[in-house]
Amino acid sequence: MRKFVYLFLLLVSFPAASFSQEEPYAQLVSRYEYDKRAPLEVKQASMIKRAGGVKIYDISYASLKGGRVPAYLVVPRGRGPFAAILFGHWAMKGSPVRNRTEFLDEAVVLARAGAISLLTDAPFARPGHKETTPPFDPRDVDLYFQQVMDMRRGVDLLLARKDVDPSRVAYVGHSYNANVGGVLAGVEKRIKTFVLMAGSLSDAEDLRSDHPEMVKLRETAGAAKVEQLIAETSWLDPAHFIGHAAPSSVLLQYAREDGFLNEKRERHYFSLVSEPKALKLYDAGHALNEEARWDRYEWLRAQIGLGQLERAVLDKVKEVK
Repeated sequence: MRKFVYLFLLLVSFPAASFSQEEPYAQLVSRYEYDKRAPLEVKQASMIKRAGGVKIYDISYASLKGGRVPAYLVVPRGRGPFAAILFGHWAMKGSPVRNRTEFLDEAVVLARAGAISLLTDAPFARPGHKETTPPFDPRDVDLYFQQVMDMRRGVDLLLARKDVDPSRVAYVGHSYNANVGGVLAGVEKRIKTFVLMAGSLSDAEDLRSDHPEMVKLRETAGAAKVEQLIAETSWLDPAHFIGHAAPSSVLLQYAREDGFLNEKRERHYFSLVSEPKALKLYDAGHALNEEARWDRYEWLRAQIGLGQLERAVLDKVKEVK
């Protein structure tokens, strides 16, 4: 929700303008092109060991938009080649895991099943970032685009490793980073499978929804400006990309007690996704639950060839709050 609310507030300050014609898919994808030869400049700050020979490296790499991307690289024991998972955390204000730590315990367990994981801090979670303030800070649009590109560079980093099997790369994104994953699914074809958790996949549909917050925003800005916003920011809307995920597979995980999202909208998002795909709904809140974590593992095991784990091991992972 964070992304398109800020986009809407940006539009309130826009002068009246004619609507931009929707861009063809190929043209949208071209907006996300970059120089893959640009140096990653990977730096290691520290390393700690966990049980079973798992190593957690505290690293950073260069962002295409300036600055550095803090990340954890979780590496199993052995030489590989391993499957690889790129994790993207949620943006829930006040959460102690609104950063790369959200999936860290899960990644350590999955390392025992043969997965290397890269867990990044989104731009808003990095040292020195100043939180945006109402009514709108234009940095939010830039930071969202930066996150998409930083994740693409994360794929570069993983595939540069000799112990990673390039045919077995996955992306797991929660909420804000599920929205990011919706865009990545259409532009980043090196990822074999996507798990998108509790995230909006259509900014346009959400802005036009009957949710009270959206109704209030439309009343504030006016219907014409809503449509202008949808046109001006369509290149950031995952709805224009998620239908082009194939041949990559997509698992959507949603909560029945989410608050902003509801089952009708979640099933609509699912209809936008290309095959092969699957949808799982849980009696949980926006953070999801243990059942979702197990289903996520089972999906990844089937899609990228992870080893067998006991359910009890994954159930010990701390709940997201």
